[in-house]
Amino acid sequence: MSIQLNLPLHPGQLEVYRDPHRFKVVAAGRRWGKTHMACVYLLMKALENTKLVNGRDRSLRDIECWYIAPTYEQGKRIFWNLLKNMAGSLVAKTWENESRLQLVNGRGVALHGSDRPERLKGVGLSAVVLDEFASMKEDTWNEAIRPTLADVAGEALFIGTPLQKNHFYDLYLQALSSDDWGAYHFESETNPYLPPEEIAAAEKTMPREKFLQEFRASFETGGGLVFDYPIVTVSEIDVPRDGQVYVAMDPAGFYTEAQSRQGNRRLDETAIAIVKVNRDGWWVLDVQHGRWDVRETSVRFLREVQKHRPIMTGIEKGMQRNAIMPYLSDQSRRLGVYVQPMELTHGGQAKASRIAWALQGRMEHGRIHFVEGDYLKAMKEQIYDFPNGRHDDMLDALAYIDQIAQTVYHEDTVIDTWQPLDQAVGL
Repeated sequence: MSIQLNLPLHPGQLEVYRDPHRFKVVAAGRRWGKTHMACVYLLMKALENTKLVNGRDRSLRDIECWYIAPTYEQGKRIFWNLLKNMAGSLVAKTWENESRLQLVNGRGVALHGSDRPERLKGVGLSAVVLDEFASMKEDTWNEAIRPTLADVAGEALFIGTPLQKNHFYDLYLQALSSDDWGAYHFESETNPYLPPEEIAAAEKTMPREKFLQEFRASFETGGGLVFDYPIVTVSEIDVPRDGQVYVAMDPAGFYTEAQSRQGNRRLDETAIAIVKVNRDGWWVLDVQHGRWDVRETSVRFLREVQKHRPIMTGIEKGMQRNAIMPYLSDQSRRLGVYVQPMELTHGGQAKASRIAWALQGRMEHGRIHFVEGDYLKAMKEQIYDFPNGRHDDMLDALAYIDQIAQTVYHEDTVIDTWQPLDQAVGL
């Protein structure tokens, strides 16, 4: 029996469909066509009768393909009728109450909701789509779905629109850095069938954060309430020669080399801000950030001091500073760099208040200039997510510059350590 199928895909969908990776993560804007692509993907996977597993063909006759939505009702509403219409003459039998189709080759495609975890375990699957994964519980994949794919090396497609920097964001970053995963990011406008005027109209009426999230599929809109977009001023001129450099560090917990390699993105980072200050404001030269052990942290700090020759340095007061100081002393002698970092404190303020106090006004008035560098992408993410983002370590270090920097506001102002006690006689 020969059946002709008409399952069109636009270029972005086709790129994802042809990707040979076993696991694929797609962050896409609204109306990009995620659910349409999910239908095509699952139908084509369900038409496969065998699969090569461990060097031999394995029958897939009794192994289903699943579509999983955050809730069963949501999946029923957006996926079920689309699946039936798209499958058309491929359908041999339908179970409406179970939201399950049996195709002409005997294989099944079924709909489930992640809100019914009892229905997600104990089966074997050859392919699964997790739609709007950002809205599911974090353990849905590892605890419920991943084991179901083991028998036949099943495949998984994660699709959705970003929802702050939660587990979907972590999975997307994991996919970007893994050879075994495929990662994609598509804005809504890459759907050639979506009228551009619809996107333009939405941009005019929707809140900025919501528009960027829903139509730009942006992970950089994690709910920030303090710094308005686009508040980051990237310096287009050379850093001025006048002014003084300051270095401030916000130390996090110290990690072994193995822990650092694991790349747990929930762990705090140590951040070292290097800033030049003059009468016109701050020039952020760099913000080093990472998860390091105590020795590497001390060496990195001293290397920045050696490179930039700051007039003053500071490290946040606390246990981490106490742990760093002996290493700084040892490494100072080795590198020939001698520093006595100032103890930086919260000053009785909550961290969010202190950061906002130090940075918000300066940034709103264009008095903080960011020099282009590798740090800038991560810095922007923290700025636009603050204070609801997962991390603010780089902002914390930058805000500490306020405690140690002296700013000259007038041409004729001279900062000098000597002052006469009596102006008349100069003594």
